[in-house]
Amino acid sequence: MAAALGYFYAALFFIVGCGFVVAALVAADVLNQLFLKRRPSRSKLITYESGETPLGSAWVQYPLAFYIFALLFVAFDVDIVFILSWAVIFQQLGWFGFVEILFFIIILAVGLIYAWRKGVIRWI
Repeated sequence: MAAALGYFYAALFFIVGCGFVVAALVAADVLNQLFLKRRPSRSKLITYESGETPLGSAWVQYPLAFYIFALLFVAFDVDIVFILSWAVIFQQLGWFGFVEILFFIIILAVGLIYAWRKGVIRWI
């Protein structure tokens, strides 16, 4: 019964949190429409407002390798957080913890070798 009550409280907090987000978005939209006077001038309608005249289109397509490189960075950065938290309790885990982190690092190494062979890590 206590576990079910815990799930109920977790669901209640989730629903209330989502309600706060929706209420804030709706309130911001309503206040924006009530008080914001939209008077676009010619200078506000140009691409940049930095004082420089824009050259070319504002739409620039970056190579896909930049995004893949960023995703690899984030993935390995998060993995370092797991490894550091494992290192804090290494003595308590014993051999089981050592084998688990060794398996984890092997999976990371295989992913890194795969990305290396695909040429993703090579910067353009």
